[in-house]
Amino acid sequence: MDNNLEQLKNQAIEEIKKAVDINQLRDLEIKYLGRKGGELTKMMGQIENFSGEERKRFGAEANEVKKIIIDLFEQRKNEFEGLGAPVGALIDVTAPGILPPEGHLHMISQAIEEIEEIFKKIGFNRVRYPEVEWDWYAFEGLNMPKDHPARDEWETFFIDAPEGEKGKMVLTPHTSNGQLREMEKGKLPIRMINISKTYRRQSDISHVPMFHQFEGLYIDKNVTVSHLKGVFDYFVKQFFGSKREIRLRPYHFQFTEPSFEIDISCGICGGSGKLSDGNKCRLCKEGWLELGGAGMVHPNVLKAGGVDHKKYNGFAFGWGVERTYMMKAGLKIDDIRMIYKNDLRFLEQF
Repeated sequence: MDNNLEQLKNQAIEEIKKAVDINQLRDLEIKYLGRKGGELTKMMGQIENFSGEERKRFGAEANEVKKIIIDLFEQRKNEFEGLGAPVGALIDVTAPGILPPEGHLHMISQAIEEIEEIFKKIGFNRVRYPEVEWDWYAFEGLNMPKDHPARDEWETFFIDAPEGEKGKMVLTPHTSNGQLREMEKGKLPIRMINISKTYRRQSDISHVPMFHQFEGLYIDKNVTVSHLKGVFDYFVKQFFGSKREIRLRPYHFQFTEPSFEIDISCGICGGSGKLSDGNKCRLCKEGWLELGGAGMVHPNVLKAGGVDHKKYNGFAFGWGVERTYMMKAGLKIDDIRMIYKNDLRFLEQF
């Protein structure tokens, strides 16, 4: 090996081994391998002074020395990062170790747990039903025949699979499929809460293609709209706090009659519809945000589920978990898509 290369290699090895911390090691790395002014870099530039076989030999030797030095740098870096102390320093083996980072439940998983616990206190049991469902449970059994225009509102994802006795297969556009499946059990009265993923072809500030809903169903004798309003008032006070307000707006759903949409006073603008800078609230626009639909279960749906509609009636509701969570006091989440961007800077706050 070229004498100058040999001498440089030995000098570098000795200094790298004697480095006492990571900062000194980085300085040595610049000293020997720096692109501008590095000792080995400058020496490798001397290859222009050779020709023929000598040029080839010098190049191979220089690359060998470079590899030896780089490998030694990596080895020493790993030692420092692993030990967390200078080579030769005393290590206190009784000192607490450095704990690995821990994750936590996603904010929507936390919301689902809280919602389940709130409804459990008033006798609603959590159930789970398929996300890939037959058309009959998602639409037809809910009083929406195949040619009904209301189906167009759901923008459904259909599965490329053969039709069965209960129609085509779909990704559930709502959790209302759980109503029929729960009624089919034949156990009355019913107080159930079905929390699941749902799918629709929408994506904007207040919609995502996959989101979660919680579906409530209460069937018994002599159930009224007052019971429905009472359950909502209870949930809102428990989940959002005593100062939040809701309103029931007359609406039309094919599977309930009468039907309502439920709005909550917006947590972003405080229900005013305007932000502190005078601009319109980009989420609610007018002070209220729609959370979901509700109403008294339509007699045709009770019949489809095998329930005697002359003896029993009830109410049902479906709310979006994401929208509900966004309205938590103090969160100020004004774009539902932020929840699923997987940005740790955002997620670690919850």
